[in-house]
Amino acid sequence: MADTNATAPGDRPRIRHNDYSPLTPPPLGAWTPSLTVSVVIPAHGHQGRLDLTLASLAAQTYPAELMEVVVVDDGSAPPLRLPEIRPEGTRLTRAPDGGWGASHALNAGASAASGDVVQRLDADMVICREHIEALMRWHHLTDQVVTIGGKVFAEEPPLTPAQVRSAVAAGELDSLFDMEKAVPSSTEATIRRLDGLRTSKNPYHVCTGPTVSFRRELFRRVGGFDPEVRRGQDTEFAYRLAMSGAVFIPDLSARAVHLGLPAQRVDGDTIVRVVTPYLAHRVPLRRDLRKEPGRRWLVPYVEVVLDATAATEPQAREAVAAALTGTVPDVRVTLTAPWPDASRHPVLGDPALEHRLIQEHFRHDPSVHLTAHPALDPAPVPFRYVGPLDIPLARGTLESMIKLVTEHRAGLLVATHPDGRTSRLERTDALNRARDLTTPTEPLDDVIAQTHGVLHHPATRFWPTPKQTPPPPQPKPPTRRFRLPLRGR
Repeated sequence: MADTNATAPGDRPRIRHNDYSPLTPPPLGAWTPSLTVSVVIPAHGHQGRLDLTLASLAAQTYPAELMEVVVVDDGSAPPLRLPEIRPEGTRLTRAPDGGWGASHALNAGASAASGDVVQRLDADMVICREHIEALMRWHHLTDQVVTIGGKVFAEEPPLTPAQVRSAVAAGELDSLFDMEKAVPSSTEATIRRLDGLRTSKNPYHVCTGPTVSFRRELFRRVGGFDPEVRRGQDTEFAYRLAMSGAVFIPDLSARAVHLGLPAQRVDGDTIVRVVTPYLAHRVPLRRDLRKEPGRRWLVPYVEVVLDATAATEPQAREAVAAALTGTVPDVRVTLTAPWPDASRHPVLGDPALEHRLIQEHFRHDPSVHLTAHPALDPAPVPFRYVGPLDIPLARGTLESMIKLVTEHRAGLLVATHPDGRTSRLERTDALNRARDLTTPTEPLDDVIAQTHGVLHHPATRFWPTPKQTPPPPQPKPPTRRFRLPLRGR
């Protein structure tokens, strides 16, 4: 078995799944930070609540010289202003024209940020004095983590920024609110039930904001927030963080009070209806949201990569048809080959005839992508299959492979065919985490084995054995009839 506590060069731990137990954070107040952090606050109206949020940020234990605050005014009328009580290095910027919403504002804030780490914080949060410090200490251990703060919901009492700063600085956050009537976050119950998400299969589910931090480079790598997602943007963004290989670490000592009751308590059914279409198209792991037959989704569940370099047109058509008509409906096929250009060529007798015919068959099909080389990173697609084109997928092959990988939480399944060739089912999150940790001389599969596990099986487990056609029946020889002599003749 792979050593789950093995470390890569530079003491980057090879965390297995989401079990971050090899990481030991320093005690609060007993360490020396070095990373800079940019707290990005998207805001639309509610000047009074923003003032309280900034007042609590002004009382943080994290060094002021390492922290900046970027408030992004998302089209407030009247425009927001910076209050007198605020952290040093606080800036106010307006979201650029051409968009609106929290995702648009967060992208603008992250673009303006200069910190090593981006801390996303809502404009209606009052945080404890160690909040930023508690989350930042994990980022000093490795650059692969996403940290999540805790929160409760409370009615907003009449408060002044001076009161908030004074109470937070004294470590008396609870004195500002009626904590007996506070509503605990449902995500905190999930965090505790799953041992701080160490045993969670999909920890991105609880990364729903409004306080979460990540490396700025990771934010850039996954493409930031999707401005087209109006609700559920935190979950969708967290899903893409998961596909990058990130480890999710909740730290409930990073306490916060969310001003006002959660939206789900106001109109839960409507909230679910509004979120569903956004997540259905963008989070393929939410299989419960993709039940309508015949639908096509923005992000497929599986990418099937087939090398068509030596394929004939009939072989390619058979392989593509097999991939698209299996029991897994959300499939996109990528055919790789040195595809010919559109320059003048003989129609008949063309040496690239097979490739041109394959091109013409599939270039108008949105389910098939033609490229010279597959993308290094299949994200946000959660699974990628790579196998020989001349061994078409059986109807239930992908489904059975995904089921086995999911049951074992493995990062890779290698199926060996009778002729020695292999087919692979890769999990994108495992692939990206391993690629981030692999040294130049180390096989990628060895690192996947350490972080997620690798399964090896004969391909006959996933491809049914062809039935032997019985030989045609042989004609029976004619039966001879003997006539007995008649007596008395």
